[in-house]
Amino acid sequence: MKRRSFMKLGLAAMAAPTIVPRHVLGGEGYTAPSGRITLGGVGIGGVGHGQIKALASVGFQVEALCDVDDVHGKKTYDAFPQARRYRDFRELLAQEGDKVDAVYCGTPDHTHAFVTLAALRAKKHVCCVKPLTRSMEECYLVCDEAKKAGVATQVTASPHTDDAACHVREVIASGILGDIVEVYAWTRRPVWPQGMPSYPNFKTEVPSTLDWKLWIGSAEMRDFADRWPNDNPIPKMAPETWGGAAVYHPFNHRGWYDFGAGALGDMGCHWANTIYKALDLGHPSMISASCTRRSAVAFPLASVVTFDYPKRGSMPEVRFTWCDGLIKPPSPKELNGAALPNEGVMYIGTKAKMLIPMEGDRGCHILNDQLNEQAKSIPRTLPRRGNVWQEWLDACKGGERAGCDFEWAKLITEFVLLGNLAVRTGGAVAFDPAAFRVANNAAANDLLRLKYYNGWKL
Repeated sequence: MKRRSFMKLGLAAMAAPTIVPRHVLGGEGYTAPSGRITLGGVGIGGVGHGQIKALASVGFQVEALCDVDDVHGKKTYDAFPQARRYRDFRELLAQEGDKVDAVYCGTPDHTHAFVTLAALRAKKHVCCVKPLTRSMEECYLVCDEAKKAGVATQVTASPHTDDAACHVREVIASGILGDIVEVYAWTRRPVWPQGMPSYPNFKTEVPSTLDWKLWIGSAEMRDFADRWPNDNPIPKMAPETWGGAAVYHPFNHRGWYDFGAGALGDMGCHWANTIYKALDLGHPSMISASCTRRSAVAFPLASVVTFDYPKRGSMPEVRFTWCDGLIKPPSPKELNGAALPNEGVMYIGTKAKMLIPMEGDRGCHILNDQLNEQAKSIPRTLPRRGNVWQEWLDACKGGERAGCDFEWAKLITEFVLLGNLAVRTGGAVAFDPAAFRVANNAAANDLLRLKYYNGWKL
């Protein structure tokens, strides 16, 4: 690819990233042509606000909403004044009974398993924000319960079934790149504080509008802390801080081991979803990581994680390298010095390399002008589907299973969780799924299962 062409691409990639384009969601108030599926939403004050609106726009009927923070949830409560309100998801499930068919979970990572398990055991269809769980034990248990329940499930990873992702898969399947032997994915995250050396040594009064005990859930109880002081450097450590100086809530739970899954947990499911599908990836044989200074309580500011996969049929061994914290892979010589986008995916084939910016333009760009032109005529062989929300709605109505249902999401959840084990322990991780054991890293093996507090049990 010529440098001039790539610079045009770089300008187009400056737009903010999005999971689902607005034009495929339909306007507000859109009603599906057939009957609606009734919905209860849990964790609706953060990312849940936009996602509940998206679910309503494709045809879900919002009947009940739940959030531990009255102020944080207000904008969603106001958008759906007809919905009955709860603070505790257990009360929602107990009170709503047969009034809701499906449950959406948009809570912080450490409570995903508890909400989804309760909904599955109540035989509700379930959609959970990524990552599905925060531990491997939770992941396997949730997926087993989903099979028993026989309901429609979905995880909110960027789909591998939309037009952009299907084109990536078709290009790779065509062989125009040769055998894929390496793939990179990188993100500018974290956009919240990370690298904290310890928990805060101060506390603030819990607002009456927040149920802090419910927010903590199964994690070890800690004093509430609202914001880092103005002179504290921690909020300024990450390149961007979308959540400002909040210590835990809202938004900044992601950087803490007890509550989040770091940058890999936030964006890894998005990027890996299509990569796993395109390359037919299963369980990695070995994972290793390097990172900035490790902490006993928080994810590092930046990390590089490598995942090695064995041969799959006619496909050779492949290495998948993840980078976060604005670390990027080496710029390929084909770019003639042009910078890689801040977020992207790059496939390394034996014949050519392919770059997909993950900011704005998600188009495929083969770094060979002749092959890039040829790729435009590759036939469309894969069916294009709606979007995350429409897929789940169709599945709830008895149609085709959602593209990232829990059975499939188990693999990409495993990807981020095992990667985080390598980051946290500083050692290589070889996970045996049949034995549910990390034989080569005792510290990582101990973290396959979490300790729960405050009376919570899976």
